[in-house]
Amino acid sequence: MGKGIAYLVAMIAGVIVVGWVAVNVLHFLLGWIGYLIVGALVVGGGVWVYGKVKKEIAPGTRTQRRIEAAAKTYRMRNR
Repeated sequence: MGKGIAYLVAMIAGVIVVGWVAVNVLHFLLGWIGYLIVGALVVGGGVWVYGKVKKEIAPGTRTQRRIEAAAKTYRMRNR
């Protein structure tokens, strides 16, 4: 009878320890996956914004013509 109780207590303690280790490993992996997802979103958003801005000031656009006109005025003013 004493061995049965000892095995039962050891089995319960083993399940608790294995569960604790599994939860910690899962938490670690999900944490890194979360950081990777957030990092990918930030980099992707930066690339998207860069593309939009680059397209916005491409040659021939209204914004580019305004920049060139302002630069010309500045050069004429500071001769």
